[in-house]
Amino acid sequence: MPGRTGTRLSPRPPLTGMQRREVLAGAGTATIAVFAGCGGASGLFARPTPEGVYVPDHVEGMEMIGTVSLGDLRVAVTYSYPHRFWTVERDGDAYVTNRTDVRDDDAVHLMAVPWDAATGMVVPNTGLSVDITKGGALVSQEVIYPMLSQRMGFHYGANFPLDGDGTYDVTVSVGGLSIPRYGVFEGRFGAGGEATTTFEFSSESLSEIPYRQLDDRRFQPGAVEPMSMDAVPTGHAPESLPGSALGRAESGDAAFVGSVVTDDRFGSAPYLAVSARTPYNGLVIPGMGLSASVDGGDHVELDAAIDPDLGFHYGRSVAGLTPSNDVEITVDVPPQVARHVGYETAFLEMPPFEFDAA
Repeated sequence: MPGRTGTRLSPRPPLTGMQRREVLAGAGTATIAVFAGCGGASGLFARPTPEGVYVPDHVEGMEMIGTVSLGDLRVAVTYSYPHRFWTVERDGDAYVTNRTDVRDDDAVHLMAVPWDAATGMVVPNTGLSVDITKGGALVSQEVIYPMLSQRMGFHYGANFPLDGDGTYDVTVSVGGLSIPRYGVFEGRFGAGGEATTTFEFSSESLSEIPYRQLDDRRFQPGAVEPMSMDAVPTGHAPESLPGSALGRAESGDAAFVGSVVTDDRFGSAPYLAVSARTPYNGLVIPGMGLSASVDGGDHVELDAAIDPDLGFHYGRSVAGLTPSNDVEITVDVPPQVARHVGYETAFLEMPPFEFDAA
């Protein structure tokens, strides 16, 4: 077996489908498994999981199942290899991640991205469930997790069992959006709905989905580039926000941009807008609970909201607010979204912060 030297591995042959499954299924909660090119599970070695956002050990492709229309929303459904992911749980006064392993009967990792057909903006907070049937018989039914990955950004996803090769119907259901919606989004996305798409599945097609291991940058601080999906947007946060800039800040590996916006669509008082995004790729981070204190006053809760110019953000109208005020943001609840590898140790311990206008 080739020895490991430094942080580089000897060139390795392509992985078989079973080997991919072993790598994606992962090792222990405190380790990451990396295939070392020995032709079997004995070729796995373990290393400590990096803290914060880091480059994963591999990237993989996906196959399109189909795209459905649900009122004002479009939803793209794709699949790839089943793999581990991490959910967020409260443990006393802290939040921790809990790994979900690949089960023996898991056949695919199914992903769904909802977006506004008119603007192309990815829309979190819809809630989403999937029913999979074959020949009219129910195969699997799940309310799937809101998730964050470096390649896809925000999406919904879970591992699913299937009943072998064949034709499947996938029914996607979304709930109505209850968060504030501004501008052209006002009054939209309030009704839920469901729609069905059909796809042919074969284990051979699954095994042909591209899978590439990373050598030079893996486990280092950073992120892989988001994938480009034809006609399917990625949930990027705006580079800058309209209004009077408060500045930028970081907490728990997440980046934040703040602004004071004065516009009739937010009411008569100035509107405090806070945009949370991942470092490196600037992907929106939903599922947080934020509150703000102005000039040392009481904290007020910020609402998750969507706006065509601010994107998905957290905000509240605050009487008398100006960019010269000292605004402190407290993360009361870290992102309640499941994480793919590279994000599982980030966005958990998030101390209060103020914006840096420099």
